[in-house]
Amino acid sequence: MTKAFILEDLDCAHCAGIIEEKIAKLDKVKSAQLNFMSRRLVIEAAEEDFGKIVKEAKKIIKKTEPDVEMTAAD
Repeated sequence: MTKAFILEDLDCAHCAGIIEEKIAKLDKVKSAQLNFMSRRLVIEAAEEDFGKIVKEAKKIIKKTEPDVEMTAAD
């Protein structure tokens, strides 16, 4: 399963790289790609693991960039 998210108020390219790297290393994540220009994060993982992965991704984002909000992309 692949889902896309928007990282609102992301304004640091270096931080985007850190976020992408940490999410990609989470257990059960097949891939994670973050496009800084569009602020679009795409995560690929098994459907049954997605809830836990999203929760962990939000923690990583808040720790790295406290003002950034992760919302589902349309």
